[in-house]
Amino acid sequence: MRILFVEDSADQATAVIARLRRSGHAVDWARDGEHASQIFQEGVYDLVLLDLILPKVDGEAFLGRLRATNSTVPVLVISARGGLDEKVRVLDIGADDYVVKPFELNEIEARIRALLRRPQGRTTSATTIGNLVFDGARRRVEIDGRHVPLGQREFRLLELFLGSFNHLLTKEAILDHLFSFDEPAAPNAAELYVSRLRKKLSGTTIEIRTVWGEGYVAEISKQD
Repeated sequence: MRILFVEDSADQATAVIARLRRSGHAVDWARDGEHASQIFQEGVYDLVLLDLILPKVDGEAFLGRLRATNSTVPVLVISARGGLDEKVRVLDIGADDYVVKPFELNEIEARIRALLRRPQGRTTSATTIGNLVFDGARRRVEIDGRHVPLGQREFRLLELFLGSFNHLLTKEAILDHLFSFDEPAAPNAAELYVSRLRKKLSGTTIEIRTVWGEGYVAEISKQD
């Protein structure tokens, strides 16, 4: 979904951001804890990927500030410090998971998926609603057992709707989750992606209903 990556190494950031964006996530990059604190207040994030060794304000201080505001956003710490005492201490001050550098990018993606499942109380990557099966790990959607190919942002939009099922999802929230700060979205981008998704979900028991002037609600079709 929308991720804040706090990392001072440009090479590390470039590789991770490229991988996550190819997977459909919107990713914003902060080089230090001070900058991260500023942009965190300006956006709505589903997860923070946080290095500990940072200039100005380090990762631990940023994490402390975050939890002091009662923010429950998941935080995945990545660090070259691999000692057990270090891991325990960082988890105790509010991190949700901890990965030691160097790491494989597929491991980072798997841990991100696991953390994003927690608020919905899901233990696997597959979700079934009506005749639709959504599998985040395999990046696969099926309707009545038939594979439905989706573009990256269409896939993430469906994930967003399923995470907000039966609740209003505003156009602003859609844009916030699908686009990073450096990826300007067209004024009608939300409508465009919702329209594309509706067409590809033809035949499913899920309806994406328009709430005029406000946004959209994903729900079980009244006809079913």
